[in-house]
Parts: sequence; structure tokens; C-alpha cells
Amino acid sequence: MHKIIILMASLLASCSYVPTIAPYKIDIQQGNVVTQEMVSKLKPGMSKAQVRFILGTPLITDVFHSDRWDYIYVLKKAGKLQEQRKLTVLFAGDALKRLEGDVVAATPEDMKVLQQKEQAKTPEVVVVEGQVKKKAEDVKAPAEEKGFFGRMLEKIGL
Repeated sequence: MHKIIILMASLLASCSYVPTIAPYKIDIQQGNVVTQEMVSKLKPGMSKAQVRFILGTPLITDVFHSDRWDYIYVLKKAGKLQEQRKLTVLFAGDALKRLEGDVVAATPEDMKVLQQKEQAKTPEVVVVEGQVKKKAEDVKAPAEEKGFFGRMLEKIGL
């Protein structure tokens, strides 16, 4: 009788506190990452090859609608949807006709801002070792210092 009471008490006590163990859920990125900068490079009349070079291979190409490409991007963190974007590229023959979706083409003002950012990345005048160079392409990287084996091969004449 005592054993039954102890068994029942332990079962009731164990049911009152049940720790939950949740499985780890990884971050999942699916589809094509399409940025505003990529879309701003697209111009009406571009060929399919040019669009594919800028945006990459479309996630969905329909056999029955060969003039429509769909770029879809989904980001899930810990199993919860964080971000979802869709861009549809429509062609007339081989020429880009229009874009539809969440990511839209940049306005002329946006294009000016992007151009200013690109110009800021490449300086027009660079000073190297006291010499003024006109463009960044004119600047040569400093010679690499040779390692141990490089110096040994140089001493033997190889």
C-alpha cells in the first residue's frame, strides 16, 4: 500500500513540472538576393543576357511564359519569416520591358546618390611616397618583401 502511494505521489509531482526542450532552428536563406543597386543598373531595352549578368539566374522561369522571370528571396530566422521579397522581370522578345515587385527601379535622384557613392570609393588624386598620382589605377602596390625561401633562391641565382 505504501508503495502505491509513493508511486502515485511521484507521478503527480513529475507531471507538475515538465521542462520543454525546443529544437534549434537554423537561419534559412532561399532564392535570389536582389539589392536596390542591382535593380538600379537595369535599363529598358537590355537583353536577357545582360539582365541575367546583373541579377543572376532567375529562381523561376515558366515554360509557357518565357518572357517572364521571377526572382524570389525568403529569409527565415529560427523558423520565423523575417524577410520576403519578390521581383518579376518582364521582357518583350529579348528586350527588358518592365519590372514588378517589392524591389523597384531607382529614381533619378537615387541614381545620383549611387553615383556619388561610387565616386567616393575611387579617389581621383592619390599621394604615394610623396608623389601625386592622378588616378587610383596609376598607383602601384608596394613590392612584397620576399620570404625566407625567396631570399635563398635569389642568393643561388634562381
